[in-house]
Amino acid sequence: MKRDITLRVNGREENLHIDDADTLLDALRDGLKLWSVREGCGVGACGTCTVLMDGKPVSSCFLLAVRARGHEITTLEGLGDGHVLHSIQQAFVEERALQCAYCTPGFVLSVKALLDENPEPSDDEIREYLSGNLCRCAGYADILRAVRSAQEKRRRAQTA
Repeated sequence: MKRDITLRVNGREENLHIDDADTLLDALRDGLKLWSVREGCGVGACGTCTVLMDGKPVSSCFLLAVRARGHEITTLEGLGDGHVLHSIQQAFVEERALQCAYCTPGFVLSVKALLDENPEPSDDEIREYLSGNLCRCAGYADILRAVRSAQEKRRRAQTA
């Protein structure tokens, strides 16, 4: 069955005509052309499709789009302003934590949620929080450095 829904995505109200079985991934990627939202495993196990829902990471491939009504959804496109990278994105670039970049949007959004929740995580806390995100290129050391760099950028911005 098809239905019209309104989702709040990246600070804007978006109207979509979707099938009841459409996932949030389908709605964001196919309906709104938000290309950073990618499918990896299709069963919510790899973190590639991670978006933030009310600031918390969720697997968009595993959540029906209709269940996202009434929540604030943030994709990678919602982090920067279109001209300047978000500090976490910048840290990933500087620390070469991109590799093939397929998993990067999910990692960046998970790191944002982590640092919003815990601005000073230990290495073990970072590893635990990001354990639901898989990198096929095995760039985990670079990603850890990027988290530390983003943490420092955030600290400097708060004291400026």
